Amino acid sequence: MKWQRGEFVVSDSRGELDIDAIHALLRDSYWARGIPRSVVVKALENSLCFGLYHNETQVGFARAITDRATFAYLADVIILPDYRGHGLGKWLLACVLEHPDLQGLRRLLLATADAHGLYGRYGFTALNRPSNCMEISRPNPYPEDREQGDGDGSDGR
Repeated sequence: MKWQRGEFVVSDSRGELDIDAIHALLRDSYWARGIPRSVVVKALENSLCFGLYHNETQVGFARAITDRATFAYLADVIILPDYRGHGLGKWLLACVLEHPDLQGLRRLLLATADAHGLYGRYGFTALNRPSNCMEISRPNPYPEDREQGDGDGSDGR
């Protein structure tokens, strides 16, 4: 599917994804700092992906990890810094949420440290029963980050 707004396009076509651009965005994000390119590639292969393009240059990205029947986890919603503040993140999110493969799901989840207001506009709320949710948390699973990063193992959350 494709959505167009002026010079901008959102597409779910895998063939259009710029893996190097996506990797560059994610490896500097607070949630995936230091992520290896090979992990990004594997994640893309196993997700419903959305690229945001300006004149064919990738400037944003989002993905849904989903069975396309009952559940989806929204991840890696990100816009290049120079393109932030122009409503592109809102538009990208709206496109993702209207995708046919994400309709009629029983549950959509996401995690965010700083964009509760944005996601709240689209119906996301705090967990209804947080005591029902559990996790295994590995905040710094990428060995490269330990060697090249600041050494504290923190991912900012």
